[in-house]
Amino acid sequence: MKIMVSGSVAYDRIMDFPGKFSDHILPDKIHMLNVCFMINELKENFGGTAGNIAYALSLLGEKPDVVASAGHDFNAYGNWLRENGISTDFIRIIPTEFTAGAYITTDNQDNQITAFNPGAMKHSSAYDFNSLDPQKTIAVVAPGNLDDMYNFIKIYKQRRIPYIFDPGQSLPAWNKNQLLEMISGAKIFISNDYELGLTIEKTRATVQELSSMVEILITTKAEKGSSVMFKRDGRLDTVDIPAVIPFRISDPTGAGDAFRAGLIKGLLLPQQDIIHAVKMGTVSASFCVEVHGTQNYSFTKELFNERFAAEFSLTAY
Repeated sequence: MKIMVSGSVAYDRIMDFPGKFSDHILPDKIHMLNVCFMINELKENFGGTAGNIAYALSLLGEKPDVVASAGHDFNAYGNWLRENGISTDFIRIIPTEFTAGAYITTDNQDNQITAFNPGAMKHSSAYDFNSLDPQKTIAVVAPGNLDDMYNFIKIYKQRRIPYIFDPGQSLPAWNKNQLLEMISGAKIFISNDYELGLTIEKTRATVQELSSMVEILITTKAEKGSSVMFKRDGRLDTVDIPAVIPFRISDPTGAGDAFRAGLIKGLLLPQQDIIHAVKMGTVSASFCVEVHGTQNYSFTKELFNERFAAEFSLTAY
């Protein structure tokens, strides 16, 4: 199967401030803020929704295609993706822009100040979908360039390519009609519980109504696991899947993307069992939260199967 992963590629630049922001911000002067924080160190990590999902899929033995836009500073990231068997052929380079970047400063109380530069993500990526075989393709539409998200879904519908819609942090950008249009016809609509609440608020649709628009509705709930709604024997069924407890919790960032990769891998197995696929997603996510950074974890097939079997008494794949 060809796996199309569209979304963002970005650099996460994380800075450690040893003090407290509150010691340097005067409440009565907040209207004329001018502060400087001397940081201990800066760490640069590879991130972005498409990059994170593709990386986890590569650990699971797949070779996804990333469809996104990047800037003139993408060389190091591109080399990393290729080293992990991920094609960069469909990542459009915008020579006048930087690759999207998040600049995150964290103090010793875990408070964060973040600035995000979309950079090249402001530009639509270029891809010719005519070469795709709908019978041998699955796609995931994750947060990235808004025009790409909207237009890619229209193309997937026209070509009858099954797609997973993951609106994530792009949700505030869509109006009711746009959001309903993109949800309707998806193989899977996936969100966390906060994003599901925001979707319900924006669309004024109930969970049952949203589930009727898609084959499967998945809601992730962090340490509480996830729930899956789908039609079985002519009726709507809901199955709750527990979270897989990691050995340690270092950083939850990127766990959702790792979950989506495990889910996709499960959907590609011969049995195509959604419950098994969601369980694979939970195991994949558990590896991600054990380290800082969204692409700094790793696992082998043997290690993945070992953790899966310990939790669910089955072999994953």
